[in-house]
Amino acid sequence: MPTKIDTSSSRYAGSTHVLGVLCGLTAGVWLGAAEAPTKLVHAGFSPFAISLCMVTGVFVARWTFPTLLKGTSYVFADLMSRAHLLVWAILAGALWAVANTLTVFAIRDVGLSIAFPMWNTNSLIGLLWGRVLFRELDGADARTIAKVVVGAGCIVVAAIMLGFSTVHGGSSTGHNAIGGILAATGASLMWGTMYVPYRKAYLSGMNPLSFVTAFTVGELATMLLLTWTLDGGRHSSAFQIVHSGQVVFWLFLGGFVWVIGDMFQQFAAKYLGIGRGIPLSNTNQLWGLAWGALVFGELAGADRSHKLLVLGGSLIMIVGALFISGAKASAGEHSSRNEALERECSRYGLNYNEVLVAQSGDEFGHGPDRRRWWDHVIVLTATAIFIWLACKASVPPLAMNLRWIAVLSVILLASLIGCGYRLYKQTRFS
Repeated sequence: MPTKIDTSSSRYAGSTHVLGVLCGLTAGVWLGAAEAPTKLVHAGFSPFAISLCMVTGVFVARWTFPTLLKGTSYVFADLMSRAHLLVWAILAGALWAVANTLTVFAIRDVGLSIAFPMWNTNSLIGLLWGRVLFRELDGADARTIAKVVVGAGCIVVAAIMLGFSTVHGGSSTGHNAIGGILAATGASLMWGTMYVPYRKAYLSGMNPLSFVTAFTVGELATMLLLTWTLDGGRHSSAFQIVHSGQVVFWLFLGGFVWVIGDMFQQFAAKYLGIGRGIPLSNTNQLWGLAWGALVFGELAGADRSHKLLVLGGSLIMIVGALFISGAKASAGEHSSRNEALERECSRYGLNYNEVLVAQSGDEFGHGPDRRRWWDHVIVLTATAIFIWLACKASVPPLAMNLRWIAVLSVILLASLIGCGYRLYKQTRFS
């Protein structure tokens, strides 16, 4: 048995907890903004077409960021050293594609500011899977467990309030409110289950940037299949969007923004676990509400009671997420997690010490990240695609408040620079 490294000390646990919290909050800011381009569903395009174009943008961006930050040599070496996780990453991508399509249906039928909080109940699904499959909270004290339970209860209450406001409120949502609720609920189930492969990957020591590289293959393949079989095949409006080219850039941009948010969410799940990291990233609900209400004016026609239900439900859900994220893991929980790591290492023949140290953002056995000539080609090609699409783009046919777009964009950049710098200094994106 190799000598074990103590990662339950305050040096490891404290620093990674703070980093995980920062990553979760930053993920919330970016994931909230990523759904704004899906408002184009109100311009007459099908949800499948919107989702396919967005996922294609995700595909381009997901390959670019790992290449830019670590290099393809590192990424493929990491993937091949844990080849058993490839199928899990592809499965997670497939679940994401289905969930993302459902969110477009939900936005079409009930609006962005309503749909966002409803599918954010995925934190409950993630919490359940984390407890059942990975024994999260084993060894936790009563106070920590109470925070998680109270937080989960707040999320359920908030979801009920928001669902009630959608059915009985007076805002200008779509005519199929029940369908929108079901779509948002389905997205919640898909996304909550998607975090199972996330956690399994990080228990095996895989770098989040490597995981998302395989993840994106499942995304794009699933979205192509859904569009071809359920949206008219070659007659899908997706091909009309691509042919015109006027709105493709905005959907690609949505995918680009989503990738940044999901990258931070992946690191939050790694350092906090899915039971804590996912609820914290679900503060994206606040930012989704901000984009929906401030930029697109979704609540402009709502009566006072409807607005109070939406705002009250949003605040309660945020409080619930903060309760859960504030439940810092104790030494007993870290010990239980290390036992889970040992089981994974025994099952797949991994080096226990290497996997254990990877949980704290360190990597030994790896040299400096090297960039090959093809890495530069990948980044330049992706950049050229976005520039080419931007040159063909036109202003979307939507009423938008440009002043609030500018304010929210500044917040996006500030969170990216601040948390990105902290993540680089502490872990070198590991």
